[in-house]
Amino acid sequence: MTGQTSGALDRFPWRPLAWGAAAAILLLPLAAMQFTPEVNWTATDFGFMGALLAASLVGLEIALRASRDFAYRLGAVVALGSAFLLVWVNAAVGIIADENQSANLMYAAVLAVALLGAVAVRGRPTGMFWTMVATAGVQVAIPFAVLMIWPDARPIVVEPEVPAATAVFAAAWLVAALLFRNSAKRA
Repeated sequence: MTGQTSGALDRFPWRPLAWGAAAAILLLPLAAMQFTPEVNWTATDFGFMGALLAASLVGLEIALRASRDFAYRLGAVVALGSAFLLVWVNAAVGIIADENQSANLMYAAVLAVALLGAVAVRGRPTGMFWTMVATAGVQVAIPFAVLMIWPDARPIVVEPEVPAATAVFAAAWLVAALLFRNSAKRA
């Protein structure tokens, strides 16, 4: 999985910047809590966000070592960013109704397909293309599955936020897929 090199990225000090940005993101709510009661994070909130940021950055480290191809690396960034945002949005406000709606737990299937697929294909670009396509498919299927499992959830699932979030995340997974396909063509 070598492909085209991206020497500028390899020389750019992205690691300290990325980890520093993650620490700054984690410190923002702490600072905001000093000035407004609107932000009220608990130790659990900080632990959850810290673990989410760390997992995302470790995934990024692994992906950047998997290939030197720019399209591959960008695909990995898009996929990891999508996973990060899916977890964050779902935990903070929920996609279906609010964060306490048990139907939101179904989005774990999206992450499972992405993670297990990436491991199964050993990060190879062609396999990652199909993994991201499958991930987008599961993303789109979740609202329909919710309607089948919880028929009384129809008013919630058809609210504009659910189809919009579904479309945005599915599009992001497909963008990652196209980037991985681009990388596979050059490999």
